[in-house]
Amino acid sequence: MLADLFIAPFVDFAFMRRALVAVIAVSLVAGPLGVFLQLRRMSLMGDALAHAILPGVAIGFFLFGLDLWAMSVGGLVACLTVALLSGAVARLTSLKEDTSLAALYLISLASGVLIVSLRGNTRDLLHILFGSLLSIGGDALVLVVAVAILSLVTFAIIYRTLVVECFDPLYLRAVGGHGVAAHMAFLILIAVNLVASIQALGTLMAVGLMILPAAAARFWAGSVAGMIALSSGLALLSGIAGLLGSYHFDLPPGPSIVLVAGLAYALSVIAGRQGGLVRRLFPGAHLQH
Repeated sequence: MLADLFIAPFVDFAFMRRALVAVIAVSLVAGPLGVFLQLRRMSLMGDALAHAILPGVAIGFFLFGLDLWAMSVGGLVACLTVALLSGAVARLTSLKEDTSLAALYLISLASGVLIVSLRGNTRDLLHILFGSLLSIGGDALVLVVAVAILSLVTFAIIYRTLVVECFDPLYLRAVGGHGVAAHMAFLILIAVNLVASIQALGTLMAVGLMILPAAAARFWAGSVAGMIALSSGLALLSGIAGLLGSYHFDLPPGPSIVLVAGLAYALSVIAGRQGGLVRRLFPGAHLQH
């Protein structure tokens, strides 16, 4: 019975196996990305960049249809453009960067929806916004896996610099660390992984697997390495549970995955040992020793 519920779908159907590989690849990178977005107080920026991808993806779709590479290149260009423009507006005017980023991503989101509507239909729009994990093709799967591998290698190179910059940026500057280069590499990693996740989770869902497991991990782990490992694990479990839920109950996989991650976050807020509600409201139990 348990085998029929949890194993048979992946054994019997190739589309489920492809979706599982995509979920594993996305989850492994979502862990470190989400943790550093949280540590650097950039979670809302990650969400804004996910929305900012849409006009580039829409232009690629408008010109070439549902072509993977055209949509990916368009999304990457749009994402990096919004990130650079928001920084430029913040530095050249009195507007704060979070406000300029919010304004640009709203414009981007509306523009993208409008462009898709001019060429396609509601189904095409839903495909771009929410992904099509259960119908992911071979080319898209190769892209997701390749980006995951390159991202993990890059993280291994810049990991120490990112950690030091999060906790002691003055020391990093004093010793001549490459903080700016690491920050730019981190932003590029966010953009590239969001674009690669379009086919699987869509522009609106891709950032959810980064932010929610990382936020949940913060309530359990006390070290950066621990948060990264737990965040990746929660992302993977959320992905598998969401896939199985979408298969057994005929639900869209992207929202199902994000809602499972949201449930893990809600439980962590309540019961987490690192500042969870129960621990804060009833602190006596662990102070008696």
